[in-house]
Amino acid sequence: MRPQKVNDDELIISLSKIFRTQGYEGTSLNDLSNITGLKKASLYHRFPSGKKEMAESVLINIEKWVADNIFNVLNKEGDPAEDRLKNALLQIGELYNGGLDSCLFKVLSTQNGMDLFGQSITNGMNEWLKAFKHFGLSINLSEHLAEEKAMQTLIDIQGSLLVSKGLQDTTVFENTLKKIKDRYH
Repeated sequence: MRPQKVNDDELIISLSKIFRTQGYEGTSLNDLSNITGLKKASLYHRFPSGKKEMAESVLINIEKWVADNIFNVLNKEGDPAEDRLKNALLQIGELYNGGLDSCLFKVLSTQNGMDLFGQSITNGMNEWLKAFKHFGLSINLSEHLAEEKAMQTLIDIQGSLLVSKGLQDTTVFENTLKKIKDRYH
């Protein structure tokens, strides 16, 4: 068996970039082939269900990364709350490249995308809410206040990414992360 031309990690990173910039519907098989450096036949060999399976693989990869690098950091028992929040917010900044990268949920949430990925998007957003609620409870917020702050945090992150893109100004995203930090003090 010949060695793979592109390893799995590189492949997922490339697929993530193209889906984040062009969305699911705006990405063609030619685009996927060009960005990965693989011929269409090689892509279908690795992803027999095609473009949908590629996008699902990207979602799964990002979900795992977020769980490991944001949610686990945010709720790591034994670490001071201020450090957990600071480190989780740094990782959020990394996930979105300082506000330059779109959220995969956003670019996959077009009508066709919601038909295909709606449950994954809903589950993913619920995981964000759950993680920030758990953090709020860990700093002794009431259940209601922890839920409220978690929802506002998710809205602020998603909204600031859109506004940063629209205004071509990442300081909107950066300032939002600072406000989230202040929200929990």
